[in-house]
Amino acid sequence: MTTTPRPAAARTDNPAPTAASVPASDTGAGLDSGLLSPVRAGTAVEAAVSDSAWLQAMLDAEAALARAQAHCGTVPVAAAAAITAAARAEHLDLVELARAARETANPVVGMIRMLTAVVAADAPHAAEYVHRGSTSQDILDTGAMLVARRALDIVIGDLRRTAALLADLAAAHRDTVMAGRTLALHAVPTTFGLKAAGWHHLVRDCLIRLQQVADRLPVSLGGSAGTLAGYLHYAGPDTDAPSLVAELTAAFARETQLAEPVLPWHALRTPIADLGAALAHTTGALGKIAADVLVLARTEIGEAAEGQVAGRGVSSAMPHKRNPVLATLIRSASLQVPALAQVLTQCLVSEDERSAGVWHTEWLPLRECLRLTGGAARTAAELVGGLTVHTDRMRANLAATGGQIASERLCAVLALRLGRTPAKDLLTQASLHAARTARPLAAVLEELPPLQGLFAPGELADLLDPAGCTGAAGALVDRALAGRRATPTHPDLGAK
Repeated sequence: MTTTPRPAAARTDNPAPTAASVPASDTGAGLDSGLLSPVRAGTAVEAAVSDSAWLQAMLDAEAALARAQAHCGTVPVAAAAAITAAARAEHLDLVELARAARETANPVVGMIRMLTAVVAADAPHAAEYVHRGSTSQDILDTGAMLVARRALDIVIGDLRRTAALLADLAAAHRDTVMAGRTLALHAVPTTFGLKAAGWHHLVRDCLIRLQQVADRLPVSLGGSAGTLAGYLHYAGPDTDAPSLVAELTAAFARETQLAEPVLPWHALRTPIADLGAALAHTTGALGKIAADVLVLARTEIGEAAEGQVAGRGVSSAMPHKRNPVLATLIRSASLQVPALAQVLTQCLVSEDERSAGVWHTEWLPLRECLRLTGGAARTAAELVGGLTVHTDRMRANLAATGGQIASERLCAVLALRLGRTPAKDLLTQASLHAARTARPLAAVLEELPPLQGLFAPGELADLLDPAGCTGAAGALVDRALAGRRATPTHPDLGAK
């Protein structure tokens, strides 16, 4: 689905939801207070995608459409102003509206009825212009895009914070040596700076993807079956159809600060699928960070720990425990969002000009994707900001295998002196013997006849020093952070 990006003026780094765009509370909010989804409970994104916020977004779409039609001369300006003034979520009964939706399969029908009554009470002349020529899907889809954009602004702001914190962490630990682990076991030395730089790269990639998706979120304008016939009928028989369609679409996009679609997308669900994919990618990236922290925080590893906050991480049974709850919450979101996003992708298979049940299937998974991603992004900023790195434990763990972690480097040196295969076989046997006897690898090697006289005094110890085995880790950190202030794909995603 090709769209014209929303106007640049609408893009902001991390605008706080305004009172006009995100109502403070929901009627019946206790029905879903986040009890079973603590990762998003109480976060800004939770409010931005609540029932009342969704209702307000649909009302915003309805009001914006009236103003766009007024711009095109098909609705009186005074009527558009009256509709805009009445389009407030607090004027409508949210619970009654939700229950009424059971009779129409979507909430827009009941919303229009209630909104028309509010407009009629204050400006009777304007009531007939509510929802003029429109259809439910135009309003609900445009409202969904407004909700998504407002939520993404919050998510992007939290990711910017996380990226900046990770860049600082990577720079500070550029040369902090630690054990690299593959398949759960010690492999070769690496640096914590390189690990943090990898996290930083993932978050910046998410930022670019989310910003691109946010810029392409389109208005929905198709009328009853994607032909915009209703808008044209009300415009009159002498209307130049192509000109009105272009002008109305552009005006609607300006009023909502969304993108212009090339075609009506009632049954072309790419915008929703793209959004879901970007959210799944984001939670997956944050989940990688969380998974690494959970490993490093294990008692027997102890190389990193979440920041200590009174009452956080306590166990109901074990007084000594301080559980890594932030990483746990992020990981929970990272496992849920991809599955929910798959539902959104499946909804691309939509029949006819409007689906029976496919369109309706998107609503709840989309909201859950948005709020879980928002919760994970908020939690990630807190996790990284408070992360404690235990360099002493990293040094101690490097020594756990008695020098074997540096065997790759030694093997390369010996290969030049003994040949590749003999060097590999010799070190394999020596490592097994060192492990069985719990002796340092250097001590075992010094006793082997084939190695007598091959090393100068102290050379073997130097070759087995983990600090000399980190390869290009430092240079890779520098390379990753060099792009911190400019990204060719999206230059405005520099450090904030």
